[in-house]
Amino acid sequence: MSNKMFTLTVPVTFKKDGKDQTSFRRVGAVFENTRENGETVLSIKLDFPVAVTELVAFPPKADGDDGQVTE
Repeated sequence: MSNKMFTLTVPVTFKKDGKDQTSFRRVGAVFENTRENGETVLSIKLDFPVAVTELVAFPPKADGDDGQVTE
């Protein structure tokens, strides 16, 4: 079985210098697992209970990045 991890985020829209921008706040992780039969399975682990309508997953950033906010 092989594993691949993605950072799970929620998009947050805000205005900066009069322009709409979006940042992504970490809410958990998604683990992609490939079983011996080739089937892909995703496991989602939340950092805390989340009451949102959209989640966005990204590959993790380089070591040393806390992963709290991406822009």
